[in-house]
Amino acid sequence: MNLAQELVNSNLPAAVRAAILAQSELVKSQATSIESLTMELAYLRRMRYGAKTEVMNSEQRDLFEEALDADMAALEAKLAAEQAQTNPEGSDKKPRIRAGRQPLPAHLPRTDIVHEPESCTCGQCGQGLVKVGEDMSEQLHVQPAVFSVLRHIRPQYACRSCQTMSAATIPPAIINGGLPTAATLAWVMVSKYVDHLPLYRLRQIAERSEVPLAETTLASWVGTVGWWLQPLADRLRERLKGETVLHADETPVKQLDPGKGKTKTAYLWAYRNTPLSGSAPIILFDYQGGRSGQHVRDVLADWQGQLMVDDYGGYKALFKTGIIELGCWAHARRKFFELHQANGSPVAFEALRRIGELYALEAQAKDLTSEQRLALRQQAAQPKLLEFKIWLDETGSKVAPNSALAKAIIYSQRRWVALERYAQSGIAPIDNNPVENSIRPIAIGKKNWLFAGSERAGQRAAAIQTLLGTAKLNDLDPMAWLTDTLEKLPTWPNSRIDELLPLRLLAET
Repeated sequence: MNLAQELVNSNLPAAVRAAILAQSELVKSQATSIESLTMELAYLRRMRYGAKTEVMNSEQRDLFEEALDADMAALEAKLAAEQAQTNPEGSDKKPRIRAGRQPLPAHLPRTDIVHEPESCTCGQCGQGLVKVGEDMSEQLHVQPAVFSVLRHIRPQYACRSCQTMSAATIPPAIINGGLPTAATLAWVMVSKYVDHLPLYRLRQIAERSEVPLAETTLASWVGTVGWWLQPLADRLRERLKGETVLHADETPVKQLDPGKGKTKTAYLWAYRNTPLSGSAPIILFDYQGGRSGQHVRDVLADWQGQLMVDDYGGYKALFKTGIIELGCWAHARRKFFELHQANGSPVAFEALRRIGELYALEAQAKDLTSEQRLALRQQAAQPKLLEFKIWLDETGSKVAPNSALAKAIIYSQRRWVALERYAQSGIAPIDNNPVENSIRPIAIGKKNWLFAGSERAGQRAAAIQTLLGTAKLNDLDPMAWLTDTLEKLPTWPNSRIDELLPLRLLAET
């Protein structure tokens, strides 16, 4: 017998029976909602914390995971509210503190807010209360961009004897007599080139504080700062060419083509030193109107060393001038990974296993000196490379020509000399990931940059990205470094330009 029938047979008043039925239906509805929310939350958790895949690049994974994290938080809040309605007695319980919560950084300024009880006397006996301890919790507080005005007051003094007037001199600035401080200019540059905010959004942020900042004004600031920073970017290029091992890569960007009323494809080339060198990391961006290998030859003119690149043909001419090619194992691995993902090829899996052993050795050598790393590579990596090459040759002779597996094997065979060369050095990298990781944020921000239909604007953006990107690689706060640099630049001697470079190791020596 269900509840409705029991109520009909009861002696309860009709109004009471109706209220009980309504409450019963509400409980059923809430139970169904809780069950649905619980299942959806479990699904999102499986999606969020399940096995990762190489099908997505890192930016796609980041955006995907951010969306899942936000969805899970929203569902947890909704589920907690539903449960509180069905169990009001338990709603006063303290919220569960997540086990993985990290303490807030110690360097952040603290503002203490003391919450005193409404009365200093005991609510039971009326006697005065005595403090015996305290409970403390911390919250992260953010104050958005706050605009303020610095008023420079220069008192005027006169000499009664000779009628001479005196006043303090105005310190030189990036924009003499201009509106922005160095910190304001740094905020614009970091927002545009690090946080990838276009100028119209910065204008909107300022408008919320009733500060009028025209986009043309912001653009002029960007151009002026870019001109001042160019010598620093040029100096980083000189220092980078002092390295013996470099990475190189390129990414397409859109440039306005006023003559045709549309856009054309230009390229942002990236060069950086290897993290294994022990030198301060440097990333150099070079903007060019095309993908010709001549652009690389112009940048690396007179440079000799080992260059880690992918298989793009534009680099080939370099290796006829004495530059030594290093092959990227990440690219070779990708060929087999895509094949294994497509059809579960056991041959591709075996190749991935062997490449994984090479990377495992590199993980062991991460914190070793270059001499120790070379010894490990000679003792452990080179024998595995020899076995891998024999396996590739034997397997390649048995697979069908022109098959996907044959193409993956031929790619590694054709580049084998360059691929195994890293094991003959203690500082040569195994792949091109360091420069690819540095150039990857460009894919997010390039739509927000103003190339203004000219290579000059693109080259200015490349110079700024060179400095801010290098600052990030050196664990320097780009905003703090740029503010300090823009304050010093107007009076800084060129002979000491190295002291302004965003290189942490240089600053510590």
